[in-house]
Amino acid sequence: MARDYPLEKVRNFGIVAHVDAGKTTTSERILYYTGMSHKIGEVHEGDTVTDWMEQERERGITITAAAITCFWNPTYMGSDISQKVRFNIIDTPGHIDFTSEVKRSMRVLDGAVVVFDGVAGVEPQSETNWRYAEEANVPRICYINKLDRTGASFEKSYASILERLSTKAVRLQIPIGAEGDFEGVIDLLHMKAYKFEGEMGKDVIAYDIPEHLMADAKKYRAELVERIVEQDDQMMSDYLDGKEIALEDLKKMLRKGVVSNAIFPVLTGSSLKNKGVQLVLDAVVDYLPSPLDLPPARGTNTDTGEEEVREASDDAPFAALVFKLQVDPFVGALTFFRVYSGVIKAGDTIYNSANNKKERVGRIVRLQADKREDLKEVYAGEIAAFVGVKEVKIGNTVCDPAHPIALESIVFPEPVVSMRIEPNTKADQEKMGIALSRLSDEDPTFRIKSDPETLETIISGMGELHLEIIVDRMKREFGVEASTGKPQVAYRETIQGQSDVEYKHIKQTGGRGQYGHVKIKMRPMEPIEEGAKLKNNVDREDHFEFINNIKGGVIPNEYIPAVKKGLKEALERGVLAGFPIVDVSVDLYDGSYHEVDSSEIAFKLAAINAFQDAFRQAKPVILEPIMKLEVVVPEKFMGDVTGMINAKRGAIEAMGERGQAKVITAKVPLSELFGFTTQLRSATEGRGVPNLEFSHYAVVPRNVQEEIITSRK
Repeated sequence: MARDYPLEKVRNFGIVAHVDAGKTTTSERILYYTGMSHKIGEVHEGDTVTDWMEQERERGITITAAAITCFWNPTYMGSDISQKVRFNIIDTPGHIDFTSEVKRSMRVLDGAVVVFDGVAGVEPQSETNWRYAEEANVPRICYINKLDRTGASFEKSYASILERLSTKAVRLQIPIGAEGDFEGVIDLLHMKAYKFEGEMGKDVIAYDIPEHLMADAKKYRAELVERIVEQDDQMMSDYLDGKEIALEDLKKMLRKGVVSNAIFPVLTGSSLKNKGVQLVLDAVVDYLPSPLDLPPARGTNTDTGEEEVREASDDAPFAALVFKLQVDPFVGALTFFRVYSGVIKAGDTIYNSANNKKERVGRIVRLQADKREDLKEVYAGEIAAFVGVKEVKIGNTVCDPAHPIALESIVFPEPVVSMRIEPNTKADQEKMGIALSRLSDEDPTFRIKSDPETLETIISGMGELHLEIIVDRMKREFGVEASTGKPQVAYRETIQGQSDVEYKHIKQTGGRGQYGHVKIKMRPMEPIEEGAKLKNNVDREDHFEFINNIKGGVIPNEYIPAVKKGLKEALERGVLAGFPIVDVSVDLYDGSYHEVDSSEIAFKLAAINAFQDAFRQAKPVILEPIMKLEVVVPEKFMGDVTGMINAKRGAIEAMGERGQAKVITAKVPLSELFGFTTQLRSATEGRGVPNLEFSHYAVVPRNVQEEIITSRK
C-alpha cells in the first residue's frame, strides 16, 4: 500500500486564539465544509466535535488539543491545486491555564491560523500564542472573526495586530460592511468580492467589487503587491517599471513570504454566520507550508552524539516526536505523534531514544476528534496515534532502532499553584494514585508530589482553573471522590551571595563507623549563552549545577555520585521555609575519606549537611511567582481597579484603550490574586474582565518573607 496523498498535498496546521475568539466555532465550520460532520456543532449548544470532553462542553472552552484529519478541495480562489488536500488540524485551547497544550502543539505544526475577535482585536493570550509561534518559527495566517458583532471593526483589529504582534501583517482581504450589515469579503489579489449563500453558507459566489469599495480595494491591493514583490529583486524592478505582474507569480511569491515568516496575510469573516471560512481554507492550501517546504528536522544521534538531519521523505529512517498522551475511554492509552521522516507500520518495533527502550507497535489510529480510523501505516509528514504503547512521555522521540536519534524536545513552564488533595475513602485512595499518574503523563505542567513531613499528596498546576478541572476529571473519568485544600503559591528558595563550607560526617558506634568529608563552594547559578559548550567536569540541569573539582583522588571516584545525590536531595527542601531550592551552583573542590569507614551513605549525608550550611551562609531569599495581569474595564471603574491592583502589591505598567473600554496591564504577585476575579466582578458590576499569565519569579519583600516563614512553622 502506497501513500494516498503526496507530501505537497498535506497541511499540518493549528487553529490558535485567545479564549472566546471563536476558534472552536471556526474548527466546527471547517469540519462541516470538508464533509467530516454533517451537522454543525455549536459551542453555546454544547455539541461540538472538537470539544468532546464533558468539562469542555459544560464550560464552553477547549482544554485538550484535539487532532483531526479532513480533506479539502480548493475551489474558490482559482487555486492551482486540482486534487484534494489532506488537512491534519490541531485545535488548541485558548485559556491561559492550558497553555502547555498550545506550546507542545506548536512544536509539531507546520503552520497556524491565528483567530482574532473582531471586537477585541489582539488580546493577552493572542500575544502569548504568537510568541510561542515565533519561538517555534511557525508560519501564520491571521483571521479576524466575528465581524457581524456589534462594535466589530476590521480596521481597528488589523491595527492592533500591527501594533502588538507584527508589522509584517498585511491585508489579503477587506470586509463588505460590518456588524449587522456584514455581507462578505473582497479578495485583494484576485480583486473579486465573495458572498456566502445557501444552507450554512455552503455556496460561495464571486461577483464584481461594489463601486463604493473599489477605491479602497485598489489602494490596499497596491500595498499588498508592494509587500509581495519586496521578496524578489527581479519582480521588484519589474513592478517599479510599471509592468503588470501575473497573478500566479504574485501567489507563488506570497507563499514564499508566508513560509519564510516574512509576511502574515490577514483574512476576515464571521464563522458563526458562515461567512469567509472556505476562503481561509483556500488560503491554508495556497500559502501555508507542506512538510516539504520546511527545513528538515534536526536531532542528535544517541549512539555517536553527532548532529543529524532527517529529510521529510518516506525513504529516510523513521523518526517521530510524541506531542500528546491521552487516555481514551474506548481504546485505552493513545500516544499522538508527528512523523518527521520515514514510515511506521502496525507491527513494527520502535525505539524510544529518551529511555533506550524498544516496543512493538500494535495498533495505529487516526482521529477525527473522538472517532478513530485504524491505519496499517503512517508516512512522513503525517500525524497519528499509537494505541497502548507503554513507556513513552511527551517530548520523547520514537525512531527506527537501527538509526537512533533524539529530536529537539519540548520545554514546559513550571507550575505556580499547588493544593493538598486527599481521597475521601480507602477505596478512593488506590484509584486516586492511578488517576493522578495518568493525568500527569497527559499534562507535563501538572505535577504530583507527597509532603515528606505530613505525607499528604500535593498537586501543582498553572492556575486555579487548571487544578479545578484536574479534580473534576478525576471524579468523572476515574470515579475518585477527593477533598482539596486551599490553593497555595508555589514559592521557591534561592541565594543572592556566595559561601564556602566544609562538613565532616563522622559516626563512631560499635562496629564499623561512618566517615565522609567534603568542602564545597556555593554561588548563584548563571545562565549560559546559547550553543556554549560546558566543561567536562560541569553537570548542569534545570535550576542546578554541580562542578566536580576533585583532584588527585582526595575523594575516590565511586563516592562522587553519592555526593551529587545528597546535594540534589537537599534541593527538595529549602532551609528558610521548606520550599524547593532553585538556581544554585555547587563546586565540590576538596575533602577526605577513610579506608574502612567511608561509604556512599556517609558522603551523601556529608553533602546534605554541607549544602544546608552553605545555603544558610549565602544570603538565602524566598522567590514568588509574579503574574502578568491585564484587566479590560469600562472607564468609570478605572480608579477603583487601579486602587485594587496597588493594594495587592501590583505594579501598573501600562494603560491603554480597546474599543470603548480601558485596558490596565500590571505585574502582581500570585499570592495576592486568589479570589481576584470575584472581587473585580463585584467592583465593576460584572463588567471587568481579567486575564492572567505567569511572568517570572521575583524576590519576596523582607516583611512578606517573615510572614511566609512564620506561617510555615
